Amino acid sequence: MTDVVDTEKGSVKGGSSDTASQQVFERPTGLKGLYYHPLTQVSVLESLAFHIPDAKHGDCLFNALNGLGGGGQVDNTTGANSNAALYATFAFSAFFAGSINNKLGPRITLIVGTMGYALYIGSYLAINIHPGAKGFVIAAGAILGICAGLLWTAQGSLMMAYPTEGEKGKYIAVFWGIFNLGGVVGASVALGQNFHSKANSVGNGTYIGFLVLTCLGVLIPFTMADPAKMIRTDGTKVTQTRHPSWKTEFLGLYIALRTDPMILLLFPMFLASNWFYTWQFNDYNGAIFNIRARALNNLVYWISQIIGSVAIGRLLDQPKLSRRLRAFSGWAVLFIFVFFVHIWAYFYQKTYTRASVPPDSERLDIFSPGYTGKIFLYVFCGILDAMWQTNAYWLMGAMSNDPVKLAHFAGFYKSLQSAGAAGMWRADAVLTPYMNIFASTWALLVAGLLFLLPMIHLRVKDHTDSQDDALDEKVAKN
Repeated sequence: MTDVVDTEKGSVKGGSSDTASQQVFERPTGLKGLYYHPLTQVSVLESLAFHIPDAKHGDCLFNALNGLGGGGQVDNTTGANSNAALYATFAFSAFFAGSINNKLGPRITLIVGTMGYALYIGSYLAINIHPGAKGFVIAAGAILGICAGLLWTAQGSLMMAYPTEGEKGKYIAVFWGIFNLGGVVGASVALGQNFHSKANSVGNGTYIGFLVLTCLGVLIPFTMADPAKMIRTDGTKVTQTRHPSWKTEFLGLYIALRTDPMILLLFPMFLASNWFYTWQFNDYNGAIFNIRARALNNLVYWISQIIGSVAIGRLLDQPKLSRRLRAFSGWAVLFIFVFFVHIWAYFYQKTYTRASVPPDSERLDIFSPGYTGKIFLYVFCGILDAMWQTNAYWLMGAMSNDPVKLAHFAGFYKSLQSAGAAGMWRADAVLTPYMNIFASTWALLVAGLLFLLPMIHLRVKDHTDSQDDALDEKVAKN
């Protein structure tokens, strides 16, 4: 039977499929239609990521700062300890951030989430001026972790809920492109500030530039549309249900896990998703290159992230392939890149140790012999990172279209990736051998892929069923 759609009343008559059972609404036109277009709102959301620093997986300017190795400092230990504190509090706050987001609403959660970033950047400026301010840097990292857990959970839930099922790869790629464009800008600032320097740390101007850009990001959530008024490109409405109490909201966290246990098979992938930054940023880029080379490496790393996200996003949205085949294809691409990058990296890692490259040693410059191969490895590290993160978001989006449920999934994702990062930054701070950190990085990526394969086989469907959504109804029954 052909469906009859009444766009004025927003109702659907006839039909029995899950798609047909959803109300279809007429989208606004003109400037209002442009403002309320899901892609516009995702772009605005990601411009927030452009301006705000977060610990890689946080934001781009933070990424540019961390990508310099040790936050651009000669001594990586303080930066590593700060990141360990950041990720520890990030892991805790993100686990519950889905519940907080669903109770407060995403706009308020985003505003609260932006508040720790300027403090974090300012702490690095402070230690550049007063070398004894190491405690301030670590405390700022811990505060940022709480804020970041809220910010990135709210961001993740909206980014996965706004697109239709056939557009999720594109929207995630747009997010990752704008997100890492901030890293490109931040890295360009750092490179311009330090191109004529052969020292091993950055000057105050770099931190001041980051600080100004970060403060601008705090204003962005005020410009965003109310998610309850958003209509997807296929006419279905994005709803952001609020639970009446904190008790029922935290119950929803438990119900999301109990009713969709396949999310557990994604946990190793989540854990690995920030684990590798310690080796890439501190133990490779920060260990063997001077500040000029590190700044250039940093720039090409974030440019390569944009390339990687667009490439994998196009594959994951390929209309000629079923969603299940796209999921398996994405897995195959990750498998190839994980082994290609880490076999290549192994041959570099075995040539140096912590003892052979002390902090005050002369490092590789952009004109040093052998630099070309090493920067190209960093390019492929960036591509792999973007593909890994894009796949993780896309797989969560393939499990549900419900923003309430996706907020919990995004919270699990950010919590686990931050817990892994906290452990690895701490391992780096206590001077764990570089080869041990590298080996653990490679092993966890492979474990993530092994657990991911049965999850794709058992859980990813060509279309999301209505029973995979409506978390509110499941909470009400409990």
